[in-house]
Amino acid sequence: MSVLVNKNSKVIVQGFTGSEGTFHAGQMIEYGTNVVGGVTPGKGGQTHLDKPVFNTVQDAVDQAGADVSIIFVPPAFAADAIMEAADAGIKVIIAVTEGIPTKDMVTAKEYIKDKDVVLVGPNCPGVITPEEAKVGIMPGFVFKKGRIGIVSKSGTLTYEAADQVVKAGLGVSTAIGIGGDPIIGTSTKQAVQLLMEDDETDAIVMIGEIGGNYEAEAARWIQSQGNPKPVVGFIAGQTAPKGKRMGHAGAIIGGADDTAAAKMKIMEECGLHVVASPADIGETMKKALGK
Repeated sequence: MSVLVNKNSKVIVQGFTGSEGTFHAGQMIEYGTNVVGGVTPGKGGQTHLDKPVFNTVQDAVDQAGADVSIIFVPPAFAADAIMEAADAGIKVIIAVTEGIPTKDMVTAKEYIKDKDVVLVGPNCPGVITPEEAKVGIMPGFVFKKGRIGIVSKSGTLTYEAADQVVKAGLGVSTAIGIGGDPIIGTSTKQAVQLLMEDDETDAIVMIGEIGGNYEAEAARWIQSQGNPKPVVGFIAGQTAPKGKRMGHAGAIIGGADDTAAAKMKIMEECGLHVVASPADIGETMKKALGK
């Protein structure tokens, strides 16, 4: 049982006919993802990439049974796209769009909080269950099927972690790129919890960044559960100066607990296997599993 997406997911692409939506939808279809169509207002009834185009998400749900949506809508309209998907009954919304105004995300997150929906992102690479469904922008060939879950704030490091896990002779159950914005739908702890509860995940790689308290919150939760599965942790931004934003909007050191060193210390104290370099993820995971 994978988490969030699998071979039975019926995926739609919001922003389907735009350049980003077209390119990545094509890659997802090629990977074998069950893309049932896309949404571009005003283009309903047309076909694109041999899939139907719908005017609204509700039409896609009603006519194609869509239950997962990936959003490639420009930043100014992306929060509306998230809320529309949630209103239509989509169960998993993956927002790839970068640069959504924080105020818009506060509104969207508040709007969907009582709905039966999981939002991943924004500003994220997506979610992949190898050999079943790729709902995102990650290079699918890096991910091989296995029993290691990955949770990461960084897109690039999601791929690096997967590569490390595969080279160590292990594989990936589901990888979740949660995104690096200040306001995101699924926190590190929530993503880790999904994988902890998954019967087909034996261990987890948790990759964080400077800024915020997501990693500390996740580490303390893992410890409170009695460390049910081994977790290998890495924090990016170990040389970042205080007060300077690094790459992601949320990657900025505000207080003492926001530094990479502080986060790594908390993770170690909570019983996680912390590595100083992503190059050590694979071997450390093998040791953690006793292999």
